[in-house]
This record gives sequence, structure tokens and C-alpha cells, in this order.
Amino acid sequence: MSIIPSFTLGLEEEYLLVDAETMDLAEAPEGLIEEYRAELQDQVSPEFLQCQVEVGTRVCRDIPGARDELKRLRATIARIAARHGLAPLAVSCHPTADWKTQHHTDRDRYNALDRDLAGVARRMLICGMHVHVGVESDEMRIDLMNQFTYFLPHLLALSTSSPFWQGQDTGLASYRLTVFDNLPRTGLPPRFASHSEYARSTGTIVGTGIIEDTTKIWWDMRPSARFPTLESRICDVSPRLEHTLSIAALTQCIMRMLWRLRVANQRWRIYDTFLVGENRWRAQRYGTEEGLIDFGRGAVVPFSVLVEELIALVEEDAEALGCLAEVEAARDILAAGTSARRQRRVFAAARDGGADDAAAYHAVMRALAEEFSADL
Repeated sequence: MSIIPSFTLGLEEEYLLVDAETMDLAEAPEGLIEEYRAELQDQVSPEFLQCQVEVGTRVCRDIPGARDELKRLRATIARIAARHGLAPLAVSCHPTADWKTQHHTDRDRYNALDRDLAGVARRMLICGMHVHVGVESDEMRIDLMNQFTYFLPHLLALSTSSPFWQGQDTGLASYRLTVFDNLPRTGLPPRFASHSEYARSTGTIVGTGIIEDTTKIWWDMRPSARFPTLESRICDVSPRLEHTLSIAALTQCIMRMLWRLRVANQRWRIYDTFLVGENRWRAQRYGTEEGLIDFGRGAVVPFSVLVEELIALVEEDAEALGCLAEVEAARDILAAGTSARRQRRVFAAARDGGADDAAAYHAVMRALAEEFSADL
């Protein structure tokens, strides 16, 4: 008899630390991480670069619990940062910073990454958001991962927050993914017939000593190496807390919907990675603005239509999990615009008002800092 998944939630977010006045990146000062840990214990950690910090919620039973956790974490990060004249940004790329001037954190793990990945790692001035969903069965994690891959571009599109890079508009909604894809062992997860096949494949690389464990496999979705969860890793980090929760609720509900199909001896059609990869690119390039391919229809469908279909698809699951309001709030992301779209809107308004590029980018970062704390 199959184990019924718990569908618990765990959220991880990475933030950039900036000077509260200039909005330039700022390396974490001596003692900052210790101050964070005095209040948050192991829920906070340094990231690869010294201008970054990562937080992780405790295991949450539902979205209301995740909201409470994330509010507490964000509020603590902002409050302690302010003591040092800093502000956190929940954005996947700093609009103007130069990665070449940043320094990586002096820890064994990050020193090893710098040594192993060389110049590719040094460009990693990016932040992401990860959603863990509790699926306790090894075999079910692999089965659900194979099916869930179809929906990863939809989640990416809603989360896009990285249109600018080193003072230029990249034309993309998620430039972060362009940087991240330079790393090995990234991208859409391969399809595995079973957990044993997954274990054999990953074990081959671990067995060579090239990587010590599967935490250094960075697919867009993966079975967690530390927890009995499936971990979605494709999303940009969202400046607005409620948008983060909406994306997390969709992730949780899609997982339950796929499990529900499995119980009914049904399943979501698994499409070739080549096809899903095209939607991944469209989400990366356009966010929600140009639509994704519906492979059944054989046509590009506007994202507003896809969101309505997705809400209808998981409505039963959202009601069962107590997060229908957050799932339906995906409409709010479309109405307000993704972060990438909002950032471009602020930049254009500043330029139209007579600001030069530097002042317009500063306005973008001010808006991002305000959004970080807006829902706390």
C-alpha cells in the first residue's frame, strides 16, 4: 500500500544585502551572521557570495504556517540588517552590480565550489527560491518528479525577477537562469524509470569522488538529499512575500493533483524534455507576457488562459490543503505584473521623469527594498 504523502512545505529564499542609502551591494560585516543566528539559529546561513544570505523555514503543515515563518524570517533579516545600515533585496539579480568585484564566503564548501567550478562559479551573483514538498516514498518522488517537470516553466514565468544585469536590460525576464545554467548538473531533471535508476545514475558520479553527494546536483527539480521531499528550484526569488506564497501554494497543489491522479490509476502525460525545454526558454525570456506552448493543442496559449486552467486543475487540491486563496492569487501576479515587469515599469517611469540611467536603476532598487517589507 502506497504511503500517503504529507505534502508539508519548506521554503528557502536567498537575499542580496545592499547599502540602505546607495543601494550598492555590501558584504556582510563582521558578526552579522552571528547576530542572525542568535535569533534564527540554523534557519539562516551565508551564501556563496559575501553579499548574500539564505533563510529557510521550518517544516510547515500548510501555507498559513509558511506565511508566519517567512514573515518572521524576512522581518528579522531586515531589522538586523538595518542596524548595520543595510537593506535586504529579494531579487534574483542586482540591477547594476558587477560580479567581478564580489568575494565568495570563506567556508570549506564555497572554497571547494570556487576551486571546482572556477570562473563559472564566480559569476553566481544570483538568488533563487526553493520549495520543498513532503513526499515520503522514494518511488513516488521519482514518479511525481517525472510528471511535475511539465509545470516548471509555468512556475518560473510567475516568479521572474531578474531582467537587469550589470546596468543593462537583458531583454529576458529571468537572466538568473542564464547564469545558473552555466553550472554543471543543472536544467530540467532527466526522466528516471525508478528510484533505483536515479540512485544508480547519481551514485555513479558520487562514486567517482567528483561530488560528495547529491546536494551538488542542481536540477530545476530534484529529490532532496537531506529531507523526504521533492524540491522545486527553478524559481527566481520574489520581492513580494504574497507572490512567494502563491507560487509555493501552486507547487504544493500541483504535487497533490499528480498524486491524486496516481491514486486513480491515471497520470499526467510526460512530454519530451526538448519540448518542455522550449517552454522553459519562453518563460525565461518572456515571463508571463508571451504565453507557453500547450502541447495538446499544438499552439501557444496566453498565460492568462494557462493560469485559469491551472487554478481549475488544482482547485480540489487547494481546498483540501487550505490554500485556495493563495492559488487564486496567481491572478494577482498577472494583474500587478511579475517583478521583472514591475522593475522595467519603474525604470521607464524614472527615465520619462528626466532621470538618467543611474538614478532610474536606483529607483528600481528602492522599489525592491520597499516591496521586501511591504507585507511584513
